[in-house]
Amino acid sequence: MPRPTPAQLAYGSVTVVCSTLAMLLLSRTPSGPGVALIAVVALAVGVLVALTAPGVRTARRVRTDSPSRAKSAVRTARTATASRIHARHDAASAAARARAARRVAEPSLRS
Repeated sequence: MPRPTPAQLAYGSVTVVCSTLAMLLLSRTPSGPGVALIAVVALAVGVLVALTAPGVRTARRVRTDSPSRAKSAVRTARTATASRIHARHDAASAAARARAARRVAEPSLRS
């Protein structure tokens, strides 16, 4: 069984504390067994929230028949990532060039 992530622990802990306070305030139970029942229910709700909270997703492995196919799959993934990075950079530089062209076309206040 995988270990819980810090986010899952935080969600579960906050849920236990908040649900315990809410149920105690809403029920106004003065008896010991009532408080114990509320604590057990809050703990169960906290565990449920912690288990359903999104955890860390692991990368999927590519199943291939040969090592050369695995290398080509990795190379393809790297190429796709590099293409996205270059596309973003090209779009940003085109926007910068357009701003510079607008500034050049404006009249200068200097004599």
